[in-house]
Amino acid sequence: MLSKTMQDALNEQINKEYFSAYLYLSMSAYFESVNLPGSAKWMRAQHGEEQEHALKFFDYVNDRGGRVTLKAIEQPQVEFKSPVATWEMVLEHEKKVTASIHKLYEIALAEKDYATQSLLKWFIDEQVEEEKNATQMVERFKQAGEHPSTLLLLDGHFTKHGE
Repeated sequence: MLSKTMQDALNEQINKEYFSAYLYLSMSAYFESVNLPGSAKWMRAQHGEEQEHALKFFDYVNDRGGRVTLKAIEQPQVEFKSPVATWEMVLEHEKKVTASIHKLYEIALAEKDYATQSLLKWFIDEQVEEEKNATQMVERFKQAGEHPSTLLLLDGHFTKHGE
């Protein structure tokens, strides 16, 4: 059985995961609007992944006899300065998600909630990959700069290879 503290924290994380999904969908719309379909595709895939993460927490709360309480999802940013700035925002957002997962783990440790620690281990490992991927994207887009032909070439690589 989950403690009220852990249940409340997991419910908050469910909201954060759905916000992440919504943010990535907004970024996908932005990339479509500036004719970077590969980046749009990547963001849309992230949208789906974040929804899966939310449901993983959702199912876990239910499996542990807790009560899921969904809250309103905050509206994401809809205007972005540039492709590079958008990728930098992805990296900063993933760092915030990592910090949130670490906070959950600290609660689980303090409560000696070993089952939740086990669940969170998967998310901790996942965040290492997410931050690595976001860092690579930032570096690639910084290297491309704001040169339209270079951006299109880089973006086309994501469309072909599904990165």
